[in-house]
Amino acid sequence: MADKRDYYEVLGVSKSASEDEIKKAYRKAAKACHPDLHPDDKQAEERFKEVNEAYQVLSDPQKKARYDQFGFDDPRSGMSGGQGFGGFGGFGGFEDIFDMFTGAGFGGRSSGARQNAPRRGSDLQHNLNLSFEEAAFGCRKEFSFNRRAVCDTCHGSGAKPGTQPQTCSVCGGSGQQRVTMNSPFGQVQTLRTCSACGGKGRVVKDRCPDCSGSGFKRITRTVTLNVPAGVDDGQNFMMIPGEGEPGTNGGAPGDLYITCSVRPHKIFKRDRFDLYCEVPISFTQAALGGEIEVPTLEGTTRYSIPTGTQEGTSFRIRNQGVQQFKGNGRGDLYFTVHVEVPKHLGERQKDLLRQFEDSLNGREYEKRKSFGEQVRSYIKENTERFKERFDKK
Repeated sequence: MADKRDYYEVLGVSKSASEDEIKKAYRKAAKACHPDLHPDDKQAEERFKEVNEAYQVLSDPQKKARYDQFGFDDPRSGMSGGQGFGGFGGFGGFEDIFDMFTGAGFGGRSSGARQNAPRRGSDLQHNLNLSFEEAAFGCRKEFSFNRRAVCDTCHGSGAKPGTQPQTCSVCGGSGQQRVTMNSPFGQVQTLRTCSACGGKGRVVKDRCPDCSGSGFKRITRTVTLNVPAGVDDGQNFMMIPGEGEPGTNGGAPGDLYITCSVRPHKIFKRDRFDLYCEVPISFTQAALGGEIEVPTLEGTTRYSIPTGTQEGTSFRIRNQGVQQFKGNGRGDLYFTVHVEVPKHLGERQKDLLRQFEDSLNGREYEKRKSFGEQVRSYIKENTERFKERFDKK
């Protein structure tokens, strides 16, 4: 994929471009390099293929989201490449450029002409709820979701058992009606989707009682999957082929994409594969240093903090974070200490602290000493100004 250009660059739009902006950019680029307008120009043909491929991805919200997340390394292989300018979602000739402006094509070619063609089913997305630990370590998870399925009574025909759909009498089974319309090129004959059969070419008179003639019904599917370690909140991490909506006219079913929603942890916060937490320590522990107990995802571990540890100091424990998603190694655990000052002291405790304070004689308080010097310097520099304000009062 190293020779592929970024799809946004191909269409000349930004990542924040709206659907309408992407469509307009595609139409402009496709018209500029369409092979029918540039016969025998191989560069134009390759450019058109590139534009068409980019649009197939960026015009589909789900494919666009996957491309924004994975780039050309999408876990669904073949999602974007190899369609060419004659493939699904692109133009088939100059007629389709005309179709962009009129909704129909020359010589009876229009979107309605493709109503009877096999169509792939839509992709679905399911949000899987996980605990913090399930996402960090991976798990086996069962969940249920609803989707459409081909009716097992009529096998997708929509007709009552013992009957068959009949050829549409309006369009003769073509799924189209020929109409005359005005266009920028004059009055032309064009084809529209048949209003009687909706472009299917067939009509159902005796409808299936189980699906009301639609050929589909709603079902509940239960799936069990192995969630890999290291998935993160909001991540689209897995695709299950064929579990999306069923196709029509013999088309393949869509796929099911799994996004995870991870519940917050009571102790830890996560940034990619690193963990963060806060650990309270006593005044004595901060002053004397020594081993303290630090929580981890597996329990607790002992960590030695140095003598004179200050409030808000952060430490790192390597390889105690989250397993890297589809990779080797783990992130790190960062913890910040907060010195807890006792609120209720007895007289003996107060006396001991006063003795302790007197014994230091201010030698160990570098920040307080520096601050005091700054205050004295400030007062000295502004003595005259302070005096003038006092005299005015």
